[in-house]
Amino acid sequence: MRDVTDLPHRLREALTAARFTYDDVAEVLGPLAHAALGRNETTPGLRRTRGGSPLETLVRLFLLQTPVPLAAAEGALPGLVDRLAVEGLLDQSVGEVAARMDVRPYATDAAADSGGSLWVVSDLTPGLDGAPQRVGADYVLGISPASTSLAQLTIRDRVSRSLDLGTGCGVQALHLAAHSGHVVATDVNQRALWITRFNAALNEVGHNVEVREGSFFDPVRGETFDLIATNPPFVISPATGERLVYRDSGLPGDRVVEDIVRGAPELLNPGGWCQILANWVISRDIAWDERLGSWLGDDTDAFVVQREILDPAAYVELWLKDSGHHPSTGSGHADDYRLRYDTWLSWMEEQGVEGVGFGWINLHKTGGPGSRRELLEWPYDVEQPIAPAIASWGTAVRVEVGPESRLVLPVDVQQETVGAPGAEDPTAVVLRQQRGLRRARQVDTVTAALAGACDGELAVGQLLDAISELLGLDPAETRATYVPIAQELVGEGFLVPA
Repeated sequence: MRDVTDLPHRLREALTAARFTYDDVAEVLGPLAHAALGRNETTPGLRRTRGGSPLETLVRLFLLQTPVPLAAAEGALPGLVDRLAVEGLLDQSVGEVAARMDVRPYATDAAADSGGSLWVVSDLTPGLDGAPQRVGADYVLGISPASTSLAQLTIRDRVSRSLDLGTGCGVQALHLAAHSGHVVATDVNQRALWITRFNAALNEVGHNVEVREGSFFDPVRGETFDLIATNPPFVISPATGERLVYRDSGLPGDRVVEDIVRGAPELLNPGGWCQILANWVISRDIAWDERLGSWLGDDTDAFVVQREILDPAAYVELWLKDSGHHPSTGSGHADDYRLRYDTWLSWMEEQGVEGVGFGWINLHKTGGPGSRRELLEWPYDVEQPIAPAIASWGTAVRVEVGPESRLVLPVDVQQETVGAPGAEDPTAVVLRQQRGLRRARQVDTVTAALAGACDGELAVGQLLDAISELLGLDPAETRATYVPIAQELVGEGFLVPA
């Protein structure tokens, strides 16, 4: 592909004029067709877009990936069909135009706040309507559940410099550009770099998004950043045979994630964050948190959340289907599929892989004494975006709680009691958050009383003394036992400094 000049600007004007935005597309498709498209089925959408308006034409062309009449394409993209064909976004034949790349409206808080919309160019979605879905080695993935998850995870404070490591189509760079003075986006895939530049220009953030070619941290050695966001090619595989750049690092196992975790701190400015969406090995020889904990240095705080676990067989099946090798995808062959499955599964058994964890790794370079770590298994529903809760954790774990501390119970924390009907005392008391991670913690009577009394007026020591007198406990022992528990409650977000 060649460099482009005014094409992204002119395409933006056409998309805007056609009202090709996320909300308008959802409206024209309707709930049924919109949901079907999410399952890679286009028939309901084709039934809803027969009117021939510019918006319907663009939906059919780019999202439903069906050819449209040349006259309709020229009406929706005035003066652009030939240019887009030359640049490889369209395929033009006699009387018809088909998409060679995906152009998709994208809804973000930043776009809504500015009253506009974002658009993301990527390679076409494979496997629509059960068609063969094999993709090339340099395939550039578009908006995906993984990219959306990372976007929801990434802290959106204003920063000077950000790094989008392994940018792909540039979705994260677009997010970062909204709150960063300068964004560096790196990738080894030259097609991905071209697409990222195009997307930056299309969304009018090309002035502060710099694109660099290179592997992992190589293009930015010696530089530092306030924020690093990355959804690296984390698929855990034997690193043999063909490689799909968007998901395969070329390194064995979860080595790519380990290398990023170990290398990121030296690229962070004081106060900086590195936020990683990743897979990791769950080994038969060591607990997952102990294994990941060995990657963490003493110069950063770390909050790691394991969100999901897949057994090795389910994991192999997932990614063989993703690459189009499963016979059900229309391009896989049964014998080839079984061989790949057996080879991959055998390798995982040899490596002692009992499962694969998926989740978030958040590194915070505080510069404070010691390091704070929490490695949490939390497969439950959370509030999205989760980024504010991650940022709050980074602050909370640095709060030193003592007898003189004044704390407040957040309004979203509720107390639940469990017990037999009519019983004098509950069998269990649970504090439960309604926001953020929505954690739950079973507590005893003293802890529940302390949490309920924390309104910022009295210090922790004073409250514990009053509770001790009420329950007939020794005040000194109560302070010694429950001030550390108050520290834990602050670290987990059940209490906050007044």
